[in-house]
Amino acid sequence: MKFVDEAPISVQAGKGGNGCLSFRREKFVERGGPDGGDGGDGGSVYLKADDSLNTLVDYRYQPRYAAESGQSGRGRNCTGAKGEDLVLLVPVGTTVIDVDTGETIGDMTEAGGLQLVAQGGFHGLGNTRYKSSTNRAPRQTSNGSEGEMRNLKLELKVLADVGMLGLPNAGKSTFIRAVSAAKPKVAKYPFTTLVPNLGVVQVQKHRSFVIADIPGLIEGAAEGAGLGIRFLKHLTRCRVLLHLVDLAPFDGSDPVENARAIERELVSFSGTLAGRERWLVLNKTDLVPAAELEERCQAVVDALGWTGPVLRVAAIRKEGTEALSGRLMDYLEERQGMEARDPDLAEAELEAQRQMQREARERIEHLRESHRAKRKAAKGQVDDDEDWDDDDQDVDIEYRS
Repeated sequence: MKFVDEAPISVQAGKGGNGCLSFRREKFVERGGPDGGDGGDGGSVYLKADDSLNTLVDYRYQPRYAAESGQSGRGRNCTGAKGEDLVLLVPVGTTVIDVDTGETIGDMTEAGGLQLVAQGGFHGLGNTRYKSSTNRAPRQTSNGSEGEMRNLKLELKVLADVGMLGLPNAGKSTFIRAVSAAKPKVAKYPFTTLVPNLGVVQVQKHRSFVIADIPGLIEGAAEGAGLGIRFLKHLTRCRVLLHLVDLAPFDGSDPVENARAIERELVSFSGTLAGRERWLVLNKTDLVPAAELEERCQAVVDALGWTGPVLRVAAIRKEGTEALSGRLMDYLEERQGMEARDPDLAEAELEAQRQMQREARERIEHLRESHRAKRKAAKGQVDDDEDWDDDDQDVDIEYRS
C-alpha cells in the first residue's frame, strides 16, 4: 500500500430535478387544474473523517466524484426523488482546500466529522406552484439549479501532540518503540524511516499522548535532498518538538553540526514551526564513556547556545525515556488547561497552526515548481503532467496488526 498524504480531486454535486408541466385529465372530473410536481434536490458531496484510514491513496487513482442528480417531477403532484448524497471517507487529520480560491474549507480532526464540500442543486418547481385565483391554468415551470462543482486538494497531516526531529539514525524510531507500542523498523545497520509513524504513549491510566516520528532530514533537505522536507508538514499540529541528537554518530560526525543542520532546514521550511516549543534530547548516552558523558553533553548545549529544556536518554535501553514521557505529559496537560481557560490563547494556537500549514504549502509548492523547471530544462520540453512530490516520492509500506 502506498502512503499518500496529498491528493487533488474534483467533486460535482447533483443537479436539481426540473419541475413538471401537467394538468389533471380524468373522466368525470371537470376543471382538473394543474398537477405538475416539483423536482427533487440534487445530492450533495460530503467528506467524513474515518479513523480506520491512514492514507489518501484511493483518491490518487480516482480523482473525480459526482453525486446523484434529482429526478424531475411528474403529474398527479408527484415530486421527483432526491438525489442521493455522496459521502467520501478520508483519514482523520485531513485538511480540505479549495484549489481555485485557496480557501481552507475544513479541517477533519475528529472521527465521524462531516464536512460539506459541494452543495446539491435546488429542485425546480412544477406548474402547481404557480396556480392562483387569477392564473388557473399556469404553464410556468422552473428548472432545477446546477449542483456546485469544486476542485479540491486533500492534505493529510497526522494528529500528534509531540513530534520528533533529527537526522537519519539519530534514534527516533528506537525512541518511539521504547515509549509506545509502535514498532517501526530498526536494525543494526544505518537506514532511514520512509513514512511517518505514530505511537500512543501511556504515562498512567487515562493519561496518554500521541507522538510522531517522521523521516529524518539531511543537509540540503530544503532543496529536495533525500526525502526532502515534504514530511515536515506532519509536525504542524504538534504542541512540542523533540530534537534528537546522536551523541556518538557512527560516521564520526560532529553532533553540534548535525543539530545545526536540522535547525537550518527547519527555518528554511517554516519560520513559525522553527519557533515552536522545542526540547533538546541527547540520545545514545550509553555509547559515551561515563567519564566523558557530562563534559560532552555540556559541550553540545554550550555550542548550540541552547536555553530550552535538555534531556538525556539511551532509547535502546529505555534509560531516561520514562522520565521524559512524564515530563511531556505534564507539559501537554498544563498547555491544554491554559487553552481551556483562555479562549484567546486557544485561538492563537489555532492561528499558529494555520500559519505553519500555509508556510508549509508555499515552501513545498516552491520546491515542486523548482524541481519541475529543472526537469523541463533538462528534457528541453514542457510536460505539465510531471509531479515531483506525488509520483516520484511515493513509497510502498505494509501494515501489520
